[in-house]
Amino acid sequence: MNKESSCAAESGKKARIRSMFDRIAPSYDRLNHLLSFGIDHGWRRRATRRVAAAAPAAILDLAAGTGDWSLLLARRFPEARITGVDLSSEMLAAARRKAERCGAADRIRFEEGDAERLAAADGTFDLVTVGFGVRNFTRLEQCLREMHRVLRTGGTLAVLELSTPRNPLWRALYEFYAFRLLPLVGGAVSGDRGAYRYLPASVRAFHRPERFAELLREAGFRSVERESFSGGIATLYIAKR
Repeated sequence: MNKESSCAAESGKKARIRSMFDRIAPSYDRLNHLLSFGIDHGWRRRATRRVAAAAPAAILDLAAGTGDWSLLLARRFPEARITGVDLSSEMLAAARRKAERCGAADRIRFEEGDAERLAAADGTFDLVTVGFGVRNFTRLEQCLREMHRVLRTGGTLAVLELSTPRNPLWRALYEFYAFRLLPLVGGAVSGDRGAYRYLPASVRAFHRPERFAELLREAGFRSVERESFSGGIATLYIAKR
C-alpha cells in the first residue's frame, strides 16, 4: 500500500470510529456501566488515586467520551483546569450535559479534537489521561508523541485500557461474555450491533500490555509502570515525561 492509500485508509477508519461513537452516544453511559457491572467506575477511581501525588494544575483528558474520567478528576483536583478532548461531537454533548448537572461546567472545557494533532502548545499539561481510548487511535505512535509533547517535563501520563486476561479459564469466560453476550445485549439496547462487535474485537487486536509499555518508552516516556485490574480485564499504565 502506498503512502496516499495508507493515509486514505487511516482517514476512513477515523471517520468510521467517529460515526460509530456518535451513533451510540445516547445509550453509551447506560450500557457501558450495565455491561461492565459498574466496575469501570472503580478502575477510574484506582487510576486517579495512583496519580494523586502529582497534584496537577492543568489536566488533559483524551478520548474523554461522555466525561466520566474528566468529572472524577474535577472532584479529586478541585483547583485544576481540565480539558476533555474527543473526536465524537455527540459524546462530548453528553459530557457537557453531565458537567452542567454536576456543577462542573465552569471547570472542564470539552472540545472536539484529534489526538494525532493536539491544539495545545508544548508542555501545557501536568497530567494527561486516556480512559479506554488508545486502542481506537488510528496512528497510535503519533498520538503517543503528541501526548509526550503537550506534557511538561516531569508530567504524568495515565492510560487505562481494556486488555485480554492471561489466565486461560478467565480468558475463556471473558471472551464468551465479550464476543457472545455483549453484541447481543449492546446491539439490542443501542440498535447498533456492529458497534458492540467492534468494541471487544478492538481489545483483542490491541497490543499486549508489555508491548504497549514498550511503545510508551519509544515515544519518549520514562518510568513506565503497569498494573493489572480485575484479573487482567483492564490495565493501567503510568509514565513520566
